[in-house]
Amino acid sequence: MTTTQTSVVHDLGTLAHRLSHPAGAPCVCELPQVLADRPDGTVVRSGAIVAKAHAADIDREALAARIALAAAPQLSGILLPPLIAPGRSLTAPEPSGGPQHPEPFEPPAPAPRPVTLWPLGAPVDPTDPEAAPWTEAAVLLARLHRTEPPFRLPAMRGPAKAARAVARMRAALPGDPAVLPVLVGWRALPGWARGEVPAPARRAGFLCHGDLHLGQLVRHPAPDGPWLLIDVDDAGTGDPAWDLGRPAAWYAAGLLAPEDWFAFLDAYRSAGGPAVPADGDPWPELDVPARALTVQTAALALAKCAAERRHPDEHEQLMIESCARIATLPPELAADHAS
Repeated sequence: MTTTQTSVVHDLGTLAHRLSHPAGAPCVCELPQVLADRPDGTVVRSGAIVAKAHAADIDREALAARIALAAAPQLSGILLPPLIAPGRSLTAPEPSGGPQHPEPFEPPAPAPRPVTLWPLGAPVDPTDPEAAPWTEAAVLLARLHRTEPPFRLPAMRGPAKAARAVARMRAALPGDPAVLPVLVGWRALPGWARGEVPAPARRAGFLCHGDLHLGQLVRHPAPDGPWLLIDVDDAGTGDPAWDLGRPAAWYAAGLLAPEDWFAFLDAYRSAGGPAVPADGDPWPELDVPARALTVQTAALALAKCAAERRHPDEHEQLMIESCARIATLPPELAADHAS
């Protein structure tokens, strides 16, 4: 860990501890715990408070809108709401006219990275795959997708993240033939799935999470409250099928058991989710997002393996092989689903 990273972690831990610990009370708290430390987000917990330092280059206006979304009454019971510093308030933007993006709480810590505060939730247990809340996640997604955006929001960042993953792979492995199947699969996607143009109008106006996986769910209040979606850094308006793309890709690659996939899909449909038809074949809508997220996962796997000087593990290899299969399909197939 670099000196800068150490400083960020220390400052976040100090902030979370100060806000979770009663002033003047004897301190018997455990040391702050680092939950994540990546360039796009450092997350530290102290007591019941979680502090997150976002990426230094993040669009702060867009982040403000996304934090306001998590605090909006319309999203209660769907998104984990942020904590607001004492004496501060977070006011939702006006539906039309007036300020569109309120400023989230940014305490004077880890500058120049904006910081947000969250209540502690109990995450999915990675050691108990049979208890994974796939049906609960599907219902939350359906509710999210059915909710009218309460104010103007930026576009969902899923396609932009996929493009960033491919760029990271290219930088890590310049000229390496291992990246060719990933690049062929990437080029076969329509422009909107690569973040080059907006999503088709008929699919672009839905409220989306943008980065759905099981790590984005917590129980709140911990340890056995209802499941809620967390991490709104990529949320916004877009194609709701993107939020189903990762589990669809995992199912296609053999990483998600068929019974879990069909339970997820059935729960989403039963809850009125608009990403796929209520019955019949869902793949005409899911094909492009599933391909894009397969490419993204394979690209990140290759970049990480290069950085860590190792071979892909079993799960990474499955996604890379899936990407190679995508590369053998005709590019017009993806183009058929571009609108």
